[in-house]
Order: sequence, then C-alpha cells, then structure tokens
Amino acid sequence: MTDTSFDVRFYKTDIYRGTRTTTYWVRWSVAGERFKEPFKTSALAESFRSKLNTAAREGEAFDRESGLPLSLMRKTNAASSWFAFACSFVDMKWRDSSPGQRRTIADALTPITAALLMGTRSRPDGAVLRRAMRAAFNTSRRDAQQPAEVAAALAWLSQNTRPVADLAKPDVLRALLADVERKLDGTRAAPDTIRLRRITLGNALNYAVEKELLSANPLKEVTTKKRKNVAHQVDRRSVANPVQARTLLNAVGGIGRTGGKLVAFFGLMYFAALRPEEASVVRRSDLVMPPREWDDQAGRWRVTQWGDIHLAKAAPEIGAEWTDSGRRSEERGLKHREDGEGRTVPLSPELAVLLYEHFNRFDTAPGGLLFVAERGGRIGSSTYGRVWALAREAVFTPDVVASPLAKRPYDLRHACVSTWLNLGVEAPRVAEWAGHSLNVLMRVYAKCLDGGEERARQLVQAGLGTVA
Repeated sequence: MTDTSFDVRFYKTDIYRGTRTTTYWVRWSVAGERFKEPFKTSALAESFRSKLNTAAREGEAFDRESGLPLSLMRKTNAASSWFAFACSFVDMKWRDSSPGQRRTIADALTPITAALLMGTRSRPDGAVLRRAMRAAFNTSRRDAQQPAEVAAALAWLSQNTRPVADLAKPDVLRALLADVERKLDGTRAAPDTIRLRRITLGNALNYAVEKELLSANPLKEVTTKKRKNVAHQVDRRSVANPVQARTLLNAVGGIGRTGGKLVAFFGLMYFAALRPEEASVVRRSDLVMPPREWDDQAGRWRVTQWGDIHLAKAAPEIGAEWTDSGRRSEERGLKHREDGEGRTVPLSPELAVLLYEHFNRFDTAPGGLLFVAERGGRIGSSTYGRVWALAREAVFTPDVVASPLAKRPYDLRHACVSTWLNLGVEAPRVAEWAGHSLNVLMRVYAKCLDGGEERARQLVQAGLGTVA
C-alpha cells in the first residue's frame, strides 16, 4: 500500500526567468519532504497548485513518494501503457523465476500485448512486433543492441498499447480474453496454452493492483464464459507394454552412430521413470551399481540385485537468453523441489545391465556425465527425438507408427510409472520415486490404472447370463 500523509504545506511559487524562457515552479511538502513541479506559464502553475490545495482542504491523503494526492496519482497512473507495465512485470518476476518460467511469461505476454495494440499508422510487421516483444520481455536482453527494425518496433510499441486502466472496462477485458485463446491463424489454442496465458494475465493484473494502476483485479469482477479445468491425464494408448518397450530399446542401439549410447538413456526413462532433463545429466557418481557376475552358460553378465540412482540435478532445455549464466540448458534443482533437495530412485537389475554395457562401450565426459554428444556436451532433444522416431519406424507397422503408442521418448516415463502402479507398488512410494505429488500422480495416471475392468465386465456378464 501507498505510504501517505495528511501533513501538507504549500510555498510561494518560484519564478525562474532564463534568457529564452521563464519557468514557474510550484513548491510544496508532504510530511516534511519537499517537492516542486515546473510549468511554462503562470496559469498552468496556478491550476496545478489549485488542485493540490483543493485536495488538501478536502482532507485527501498525499503520497509520500510522489508528493501527489491519491486522486491525482491515480489519474497519472491510469495513463501508464500496457507495454511499459508488462516490461516492469517481467522485471519483478525475473529474479525468482526459473529460465523456463521466464520463457513461459514472455510467451504469454506476447499475444496478450498484441491484443492490446492501438493504432495502425506506421505499425511494423506482425512478425517484427513479436520479435520486439520477445526482446522486451527478457530483462537481461532488453537493453542489448537490437536490429534496426526491432528497435523501431520497440519504439512503436512504447507509444501504441492501451493504458492499463482500460482493462477495467468489461468489454475491453472480454475482447482480450477471447483474443488470447486464439493462435495466429485464428484457430483455438491448446488448453494448456490458454491456461498459462490466463494465469500470466491474472498475475499481471494483481501486480497492477499492487502498483495502484487498477483498484481491483477485473478478472474477478467481469463475467466471462467459464472454462473447464481439463485434467491432464496420460493417454492409455501411448503407454508401451514391457515387450513393446524392450523391442524399441533393442532397436535404438542400431540407429546411426548415436543410437548405441542412447539405449541406457532411454532405459533410465523406462525402468526408472526419469525425465529427459534428469537422464541427460546423470553422472557415474549418481549411481550405486549392484554387483554383476558372469553367466558361463548364457555367455553374458548377469545382475540379480538392485541398486540406486541419487538424483540431484536436471537440465531442462532452454535457450541461453533465459538463463542467468548465459549458457543453454543450465543445470538446476529437480522439478517441484527446493534447490539441493534430491530424490532416490531404484535401479533395477535389467537397467543395471544396460548401464554396465554403456560403461564398457562409451567414455564418460569430464565430471562423469554418462551421455555425451558427438561433439561434446549433452545430447539434445532434437537428436534423441530423431533416434526414437527412427526406432519406432524400424519395429512398428505404419499403422502403429501413426498411433500414439510410445510416440515420444517421454512416454517411456509414463509407461514406467503406469507399470509400477499396476504391479501394486503403493501410490505414495511411486510418487516419491517419480518426483510427483500424490495428488498429481493419481490425477495424471488415472486412465492408465488397471482397476479390474475386465474382471468387472466378466462379473456383469455372469450375472446377466447368456442369451438363449
């Protein structure tokens, strides 16, 4: 809230006569702090001084920081443009946001701001405007040297977005909400995209209230069409069974020069439910490997005990422009956990065999990183995604390739968690292994749980009897 005072004093207007112009300075103090405002004519100075006097006589509180009565302060704030405010909102959120959250905020503010543009004169091309917004909604890059067309677009944006106060108008807000639900081609955006845009808008409007640009968050006051909260559940059709998963892992090893080193990478996702950003930064020191023994009859190594994987870091794929270090995909704490809080995942005998084979064939990077790209550094999603797509094509029929079955590498994690649950591992333990809350686990995997559907149908059939 604003720090205010009723202790207001006025002083004689100062007149400064220069060689070319005369300036009239209105002078006053609030709680002992002196303020002055310049005007080019005595009439303008007297008008402003009269407004201050009237506010003081009517018992209105004055803001200690700006020196203005609250009524005049609100009128001044109301002229604040959405674009300038959006930049300040980004700056407020930047320090305490992860690189991914920073990018999400910029992604959401771009269509919101596009919907609040005013005027068409000299308006830059839409693509250039979006580039300019992405630059503006990045605290660390906003003041960097920009291409001429982007710099011009930034200048245009600073003068051509609606005042924040306009969002208190129901018709303006409803039109904005309708616009942000659409993609560039006019079709409806994905539910997750709409949800993130509305969350960002709501947070920004709360900040506008805090900055006294709005008296209340209009989203709470304007009647809009209610949206269903869609439960984001795993599609049962995408979950590979053990035979299908093992077939795919075997096929990965034969895909190009990189496939061999990705077998254990995908194995970590299928047998230990690691996220790709977690698997990509697993180090040898994170693994407590169970012992292995040579099986003369089978002619191969055998593992019969379990080990552990101690996870402490993840490296979500994100551009260098969103990180504090200026490096792509910097390592950070695990998802949904405080920095330094890790989790332990069981390392099955079958996964241990894959990891031992990986150790035998491939060198680790300095620092013990298991999975290294051909030219060094971590293996990116474009690489492992391409290998996965080729493996599916190698072992599946065209109809299955076109289906959701194990469509993405991430579906291996879904298959692992679903398998744990359906084999009877208690849900709280599965949630701990997978790095979920129990509530999220049960909601996301609801459709993958085998609740005895077939047995229930058989019971109904037996009760109904057979048709004569």
